[in-house]
Amino acid sequence: MVHCSCVLFRKYGNFIDNLRLFTRGGSGGMGYPRLGGEGGKGGDVWVVAHNKMTLKQLKDKYPKKRFVAGEGANSRVSALKGSKGKDCEIPVPVGISVTDENGNIIGELNKEKDRILVAEGGLGGKLFTNFLPLKGQKRVIHLDLKLIADVGLVGFPNAGKSSLLSQISHAKPAIADYAFTTLKPELGKIMYNDFKQVDISGFQLSSQTQYRTAFETIILLTKELELYKEEVQTKPALLAVNKMDLPDAQDKFRVLMNQLQNPKDFLHLFENNMIPARTMEFQHIIPISAITREGIDELKNCIRKSLDEHANQENDAYHKKQLLNLQVSNTVAYSEPQSKNALTSSRMDRI
Repeated sequence: MVHCSCVLFRKYGNFIDNLRLFTRGGSGGMGYPRLGGEGGKGGDVWVVAHNKMTLKQLKDKYPKKRFVAGEGANSRVSALKGSKGKDCEIPVPVGISVTDENGNIIGELNKEKDRILVAEGGLGGKLFTNFLPLKGQKRVIHLDLKLIADVGLVGFPNAGKSSLLSQISHAKPAIADYAFTTLKPELGKIMYNDFKQVDISGFQLSSQTQYRTAFETIILLTKELELYKEEVQTKPALLAVNKMDLPDAQDKFRVLMNQLQNPKDFLHLFENNMIPARTMEFQHIIPISAITREGIDELKNCIRKSLDEHANQENDAYHKKQLLNLQVSNTVAYSEPQSKNALTSSRMDRI
């Protein structure tokens, strides 16, 4: 049994998913001991998120992968306070995790214009440094792109996730007739005729439960998703019923459809701690076989339709929010002059 859930919409082309960079803050400027002048602070190195950026573009544009900020200006008679050195900004794509050489997380960049300071500039020469400047911070950082798939394949071991992934995408995961063949998440790509591409990732949950029916599998998967993160259950979901090439599959599928129409009538079969707070609602239920390719094209069409509908709903919600903000802004701007007039009128009455 495979449960397909839309996670997040994002498009990837050819890309690299990690980079190692050298960064150094600028040195401070010299102080002016005789007049007590202070040198300028060295520039800082920042990592800044941009929507239209990729790690491959960054690597191609800066092949040496060295980023050094400008030095602070020296103090002088005409300018006792030296100016700060020029900051250095490293443009990276949204969805980057920044770590140091020891693997410690410095920060994450999850939206446009997010920025993280990775190397601070040195102080300029001043009294407590004996007017000698300090060098900027040196740091080797790692940029790791968090791969966010459009669709997640969720299922227990041996449900046929890898077989299905190999049929609907370009992925070539390891496939065998034993549990835990897949040791890490696999990412595939579905290409449509209009050149739209969808990333799909497969991962598995616990295998501690013994043999189960299709309906039991759905309930237990729903419970595990609830325990993992309740937010996932609010995503659009499709149900792909795999292994329809097996004997009696059609009869079992009819039983499953009857159970899904009235799931609460069958929840007494489960222990209370195994029953999810809410049952999953599926936009489409598609019987498939990863072996004979039965239902594969229909599944791909349903995935595309579900993603397009979800994207349209998000766009509509965004536009409504923008329109509401504009209306509120116009209301505030229109009401302000009236307040001033009312205040002026009140003062004139008192006079």
